[in-house]
Amino acid sequence: MANARRDGEEVTSPQRPQRIGAHVDQDDPLAHAATRDADVVQFFLGDPQGWKGPVIPASADALRASDVDVYVHAPYVINVATGNNRIRIPSRKLLESHLKGAASLGAKGLIVHGGHVNAGDDPQAGFDNWRKVFERMECPIPVLIENTAGGGNAMARRLDRIARLWDAVTAGSPDASVIGFCLDTCHFHAGGEELLGVVDRVMAITGRIDLVHCNDSRDAFDSGADRHANLGAGQIDPELILAVCRAAGAPIVVETPFEGQADDIAFLRKNL
Repeated sequence: MANARRDGEEVTSPQRPQRIGAHVDQDDPLAHAATRDADVVQFFLGDPQGWKGPVIPASADALRASDVDVYVHAPYVINVATGNNRIRIPSRKLLESHLKGAASLGAKGLIVHGGHVNAGDDPQAGFDNWRKVFERMECPIPVLIENTAGGGNAMARRLDRIARLWDAVTAGSPDASVIGFCLDTCHFHAGGEELLGVVDRVMAITGRIDLVHCNDSRDAFDSGADRHANLGAGQIDPELILAVCRAAGAPIVVETPFEGQADDIAFLRKNL
């Protein structure tokens, strides 16, 4: 409950409920939101495994005018951390173009994975490459860096790496408010970070959680496998997932199999 004062008396008013939604196809995000009773949508602006620039959906005007919150997920191929120039340089350009595309839709943020360096490379080089992104790129909306599930060379799998990444990107940006964090429950579970108390541990590093990707995991703890399941159908205790969502207090997106998303959203609304 939030506290307020009225005529000299302290009164309480309910906090605004968390906004809850889903990752949907980009063909008609608002229609997909309606079928799921979602007040948040996340989608790609093109092929998530491709290098082409963003494709703005035909419903762009309706999205901007709606009361549905919009988030855009950047393509998976983006890896701005790598020392491979043939990947890093196109990744920066693709990230910038999708950031502009997301901003044109009035999106609340653009989610991007932390990326990785090659085996044998110094991880510090990856953190430095991330710093250079924010030194050189204007951000009309926040870039939300997401923790990832696998890879020993990943920039954002474990919290110790996320701490080093955060030091780098905040040092590189003239405006730290444009750098946010997206917490994925499946990724932390599969990546080997205990969900119990993870929100406090993340907040101690980043000072913020802008979005929760609320996903169960098909695979075991520390498996390194990024395979999502509908809530209650995987390896994570649903009470742990709920505890993370409550503690984060951020908007929630389920990235679970489409056929169960409406039930996942209803479960969250009932229990949060």
